[in-house]
Parts: sequence; C-alpha cells; structure tokens
Amino acid sequence: MDTAEKEWIDQFIRHLQFERRLSAQTCKHYGRDLAALSGYATQQGLSHWRDLDHQHLRSFTSHGFRNGLSARSLQRRLSAARTFYRYLLREKHVRVNPAADVKAPKSGKRLPANIDADRMAHLLNIKGDGIIIQRDRAILELFYSSGLRLAELTDLNMGDVDIADATVRVTGKGNKDRIVPVGRIARQSLGLWLTMRPEMAADGEAALFVSNRGSRLSKRSVQARVEYWAKKQGLDVRVYPHLFRHSFASHLLESSHDLRGVQELLGHTNISTTQIYTHLDFQHLAQIYDQTHPRARSKNKD
Repeated sequence: MDTAEKEWIDQFIRHLQFERRLSAQTCKHYGRDLAALSGYATQQGLSHWRDLDHQHLRSFTSHGFRNGLSARSLQRRLSAARTFYRYLLREKHVRVNPAADVKAPKSGKRLPANIDADRMAHLLNIKGDGIIIQRDRAILELFYSSGLRLAELTDLNMGDVDIADATVRVTGKGNKDRIVPVGRIARQSLGLWLTMRPEMAADGEAALFVSNRGSRLSKRSVQARVEYWAKKQGLDVRVYPHLFRHSFASHLLESSHDLRGVQELLGHTNISTTQIYTHLDFQHLAQIYDQTHPRARSKNKD
C-alpha cells in the first residue's frame, strides 16, 4: 500500500486521540488492527483504501481465523476497520465502507466453572460451633442447596425462609419471585443459625444474614467469607458465590436430566440460558448410552 495511504491511519489515530479522546490503549489497539489490514492489502497488491471491497474484508477475516485469532479478536479487527472507513467517508477519501456488512464468527459461550461434588462436600465440611462459623455454614449450604445468586441471598429476610416447608422465597432479576426448595443439610444449618441469630442481629433488623454489627450482611462481606473458607478448607481453585450456583445447576442436571426443572429453580426466563449447563462430559454421556440405548443393551446381552 502506498505510503500516503498508510498516513491515513496516523491521521485517524490522531482523530481518536484528540477529537474522540479515546484512551492510549484503545488507540494502540486500533493502530495495530489497521496495520494488519494495511499489510494484508499490500499482500493482495492493493495500493489505496478505496481498492478494498467486502470480499477483501471477508478474506482478511478468514485469514486471521486460519492463523488462530479468536472470534473476539476478529470482531475487534472488523470494528476497527468499520470505524476507520467511516472516518475516510467523512473525509471523502472513499465512497463506500467495505466492512459495513462483514461479520466475524460469533464468540463461543464460555462454559460456567463449577467444582465437582466431592470438592464441594469438602468445602462445606466446616468444623466449629461459633456464631460466625454457624452463620457462614448456613450461607454456604444455602448457596449450594438452592442455587441462589449473591444478591438473592443477601436480600433474604426472616420471613422468606420456611424451615418446616423446606422452601425459601427468592426475589430474582426483574423483581420476579420464585419458591425454591432447601435441602436437608441446609435446613439443619439454617435452623442452628436462627437459634443464634438474636445474639447478633440488631433490634428490628429483618435480614436473614447479619454482620457482627447487627445489620444486613453486604455482598462484599459474603464474597470475603466464601474466599476465606475456600482457603481455610484448602481448595485449589478460586471459589466465589456464583460458583455455588453453577455447581448446583451442573450437578442437578447431571442427576436429573430435567432442563426445564433446573430452569425453574434457577429463575431463568429463557431456557437457552439454562442450556449452557448441558456440558456433560463424554464419559458421562457414554455411561448413559450404555445403560439406556436399546442397541447398546442388546449388544451387552450378546
């Protein structure tokens, strides 16, 4: 590509810096992505920015994909190209934006992390009888038993838990209420905490879980206690409140194979949100196949 054409990149970067006041890091990314596009154009024998069409941009994207660039990186490259060409259109240096309708591959959904049932059991096997220990044990057990979000747990009030009915009323996203079951061990831990809670809670405090100051326990405090117990119990992975929800959903789905049921328990509006938990490993799928598929059973009988 001609030197004069490459200078348009420098002009564009100055436009980002001084007119749009973007950060130095963002400008650096734009410059790097446009330098890659300029290099590709040179390889294709193109001398001017107006020579590139949408097919060149698609080929440029495919070339990056074959060379191992992630979908996210390709999306950023195309975004840089589209913004650059809008600037060239404004400056009347080109007549069309060849990147306008070119799409990068979609980024794959990141599978949520979870920890296996054995390590979860080890984490929850907290020793001791103090009031703080009992409160924390009840928090962790309820997280895993009922798949609550952090905000859902800290927002719980005394009247939301029904130990006798083994349920908890949760207010989720969009202020939507749902009733979820509470497991046996979580009920035991909650019951013990409720007997101790009056020693810690301030008069008139409605919150189910309170701090040593007597007021509602904050989200940050819960996060800190989860991190503390993960370290105390010697877990070798990062543990955070939402990990309990992911583990709850994954373990329940592996056992029940009831996607709709798990959707209801998690409070997901769309089942597509819940489907991310269907990443059962191949060994587990193979076992299900061997146990349930008619052809597999017939083969085993031969």
